[in-house]
Amino acid sequence: MAEPHRVRDALRASMTAWATLSVRGDQARVTLAPDLDVLAPQLDAIDPGWSLTWACDHPEPPIVRARLSVLGATREGLASAHTLADAKLAALAELARTYGVQPSSDPVWVEYDPEDGANTSELETETPAPRAASARPLPKEPPRDPQMDKARRHIEDLLEQLKVAGKGGDAARILMRGYGETVEESRAIYKELHALLKG
Repeated sequence: MAEPHRVRDALRASMTAWATLSVRGDQARVTLAPDLDVLAPQLDAIDPGWSLTWACDHPEPPIVRARLSVLGATREGLASAHTLADAKLAALAELARTYGVQPSSDPVWVEYDPEDGANTSELETETPAPRAASARPLPKEPPRDPQMDKARRHIEDLLEQLKVAGKGGDAARILMRGYGETVEESRAIYKELHALLKG
């Protein structure tokens, strides 16, 4: 049986990253999100076979779905943000909400530089208090490319093997950048995951 309080504590402790939700001129709207580098070791301790997968539901603006499986329980988060990497962080933050973990503050506006990104250096990353999760309707999914669907299925099959082999955390780090925008990129990611399985 899953122990959601342990996962909730791990998510709460990892709320140290910032996702840029939107940019307007020299200002960016940011929100607190889990940092995968902090979260992964904690999830390893809870369940060595945990897995985190990403799906890009829409490329522009990026809409990403994060799916976390720990101790047999699976939960999802869906979010849109300024870049694909930010959308992944925001989706992870939405997933954290399903465990009752909310950011300690609402999204805030900060200075933004196109080269350096959002200036979050002066923002505090306090450990947020749990709040009740609010249900939100999911946006409609766009039509999918059959070749990309096939590539995604191959990657997901390989992820199951990696999870069984206790390498779900390493696989999640590789997939932080997604399943690939093209079939070629998906093949490269598949090869990287395959090498991890054999290694």
